[in-house]
Order: sequence, then structure tokens, then C-alpha cells
Amino acid sequence: MINLFSAQIENLSVHRVGNKSRNEGIFISQDPYQLTDELTPLIKEYFLKSFRDKEENYYQFIHETDLEFHQLHTMVSDIFNNPSQAHEQSKKITRYLFDQSLHQHIKGGEVYVVYFENMLLDNEKVDAVGIFKSELKHDFLQFQEKENNLDVILQQGVYLNKLDKGALIFNKEKEQGYKILSIDSNKYDTKYWLESFLGVDFFEDENFYTKKYLKFCENFAKDVVLPAEDKQQEVLFMNRAMNHFASNDEFDEQKFIGEVIENPDLEPEFRNYKEQQGDKYRVNELANFPISNTAVTDARKKVKSVINLDTHVQIKMDFVSGDSAEKFIEKGWDEERQMYYYLVYFNKEEKK
Repeated sequence: MINLFSAQIENLSVHRVGNKSRNEGIFISQDPYQLTDELTPLIKEYFLKSFRDKEENYYQFIHETDLEFHQLHTMVSDIFNNPSQAHEQSKKITRYLFDQSLHQHIKGGEVYVVYFENMLLDNEKVDAVGIFKSELKHDFLQFQEKENNLDVILQQGVYLNKLDKGALIFNKEKEQGYKILSIDSNKYDTKYWLESFLGVDFFEDENFYTKKYLKFCENFAKDVVLPAEDKQQEVLFMNRAMNHFASNDEFDEQKFIGEVIENPDLEPEFRNYKEQQGDKYRVNELANFPISNTAVTDARKKVKSVINLDTHVQIKMDFVSGDSAEKFIEKGWDEERQMYYYLVYFNKEEKK
């Protein structure tokens, strides 16, 4: 879990890259940029806001041979080893980014390489390297008094409320390729940023395993439990799955199957589904792993516990403890109306 509030910018380098395939140029600043007290909080918020608002999906540098051949990994490591060389390394990073700007769709823009101190990652104070790029320019108006009139001047600039591209590389887990967060608001060239430039893949830790396995369970519920039973059982399955993850520190698949899958006919279906779909969710080899409470909390917020009926009635089951839906909701068939019904038990209506 990250906390960026106390982060301090120790070095900022600003350069510009064009599209190499269109013979656009590159501009390298000779010296680091000297921030003013007025600009520092604005530029820090511009760089970091998107990461605070985004789900924490970590990446790591990868290389098919060895990380020592990963150019960006080497440049970033040099900054961590010698922060006084941050600006010189920023020049290399910018030239490397320029060399990856080969597709016609890639936009030019300003490149910011930042050395941060005092970031909190998993309650540990770490330094980090931020690499950001602003691509889209927005129109804005400036006003100037000119004799007896107010003159309107149309200019273009960077919109500080939205970061186009960015990566935060934390000085942690170096041997595995560091822990990295990435932002890319422009989806048309994702391969350029994540693959060609950063050269990353998902960081496989307890957060990754927990999220992937719960996503796999969610799709098993939708693809198998729902057709075999009904919407209520789909929701109940996911509720049991969530509560199992929330009440255990370590995941054991055999224990999970025994506690969560109540219908014995679905046990072989679950194993078959994992065998067929496991690669898609990257869970085919997962049977035991530590559980991330943060990932469980994030996943619970996204799981839909709603039954939509064709009579324009919606039943929302908002529960954290596991047995509410089973204890207080019953499904039946009305012979006279030839319709299904849900019977809901309660003591009183809550006023919210």
C-alpha cells in the first residue's frame, strides 16, 4: 500500500521528445529544473494524483536473458545508487524513450524525470524514480491589459489535472525488477509505454495472486454457477469466496473448495474450469499463496451482489458477513401466478 503525501521532489529534469519515425527532434535540457515554492505543490500533485486514485497493480522490469541487460533497469539503478547523477541519467532515459517512439501514432511531448524521497510503500520509507510524459495540449485563455482594453490571448499548455503517461519505480525488490506503478491515459499506444519503453510485466506477489484468483472465481460464478443454478447462488458463491479470503492469511485451494463450493456437482466443474481457463487468469499453477487483505478489500468493492428481475425490481444484497442472503432470502415458485418469487425476512426497515 502506498502513501505519497510526504513525498519530496529532490531532483526534476525536463526534456522533450518528438516522434522518431516522423523525423521529429529531441531536446535535452543541460541542467535540472529549479522548482519554485509556488510551483512545487502544483507539479507534485500533477505527477502523483493519478497514482493515488488508481488501483495498485504493480509491475516489474523483465528481460528474457537477465535484468542486467535491461537498459531502463540499469539507468534507474544508477540513480538510486548515486542520486547526484539523476539529471545525467535522465538524459539517457529520455534518449531511450525517444528511440522507442517509432510508431506513427505516438505523440511527442515533454518528459519529466523525477527523483523522489520519503515515499511510503507498505509502511516502509523508500525513494523512487518517476518518469512522466505530457502529450496532449489544451487551449486556454490569457488576458492582458492593453491601453484601454483587455486583450484576449489564446495559448496552449499542459492540463495539470490529468497525467498522460507516468511510471513510479520504487527502490524496493531490485533483484526482482523493482516494484513499479504505471499510468497511461492514452490507450492507443499502450504497448509503446509498457512493453517497448518500460519493459515490464505484472509483479507477482500476494496482491497479484489474490486479485487474479478472485477474478477467476468471479468468472467461474458467472460462467458455471449461474447457468447451473441461479443468480442468487452466483452471488452467494462469490460472497462465500470473499469471506473465505477475508478470514484466512494463507490460501489453500483444497480448503477453499471444501468451504466455498457447497454443491458437490460443481467441484469437478471448478477443476475443469481452472484447467481450461487458468492460463487466461494466470492461476493455473496457484494452489497455495499468502492472501493480501488490501486486494480482498478492493475486490469486494467491485463484486456485484445485485439480482435484477424482469419485473423491474432489483434486489441488492449488501452484506459483509456471509450468511445473510442464505438466512433471510428464500426463492420459490408460485403455482397460481406461474412466476418465481423471492421471500425476504427482516425485523425493521432501516432509515438511511
